Amino acid sequence: MNSSSLLFNLARFVLLLLAQVVVFNNINFLGFINPYPYILFIILFPVNGNKYGLLGASFLLGILMDLFCNSGGVHTAACLMLAYIRPSIFKFSFGLSYEYQTVKLNDVLTPERFSFLLIAVAVHHLTLFLIEVFTLEFFWSILVRTLVSTLFTVILCILIIYLIKPSKR
Repeated sequence: MNSSSLLFNLARFVLLLLAQVVVFNNINFLGFINPYPYILFIILFPVNGNKYGLLGASFLLGILMDLFCNSGGVHTAACLMLAYIRPSIFKFSFGLSYEYQTVKLNDVLTPERFSFLLIAVAVHHLTLFLIEVFTLEFFWSILVRTLVSTLFTVILCILIIYLIKPSKR
């Protein structure tokens, strides 16, 4: 990663974390729908970026979210899970395009990009809510919360991607 890419990712990290803490943590729609678009940092991390750097940045992102939310490590675990299985989700969604490192997530939304975004958000949310409750007694509640929050977060992520997408002038 060159220095301009590093600065861009650092700015994305800080802005998404600030937006999550200041705006999105205060949204609790219908009592159980919580958007978590801060995971866009992990999702939009460069495909050919350092995998250990992604794991380290994901740990830092998760631990900072846990500090701001006083949530005891659930965000850290969910972020690390997403960062760890991200290459598998890429392979599933993009196939050979991922193998040849030709994937760009900031372009026009295609079925492959949408499936990657949906699976990544669903994995993060399912991990987050399972660890948060830490019992399968509330399985249906966890599942409903995961599905609805995933849908809400995916919509927000698509809007954010199109808002921050660089213009092609």
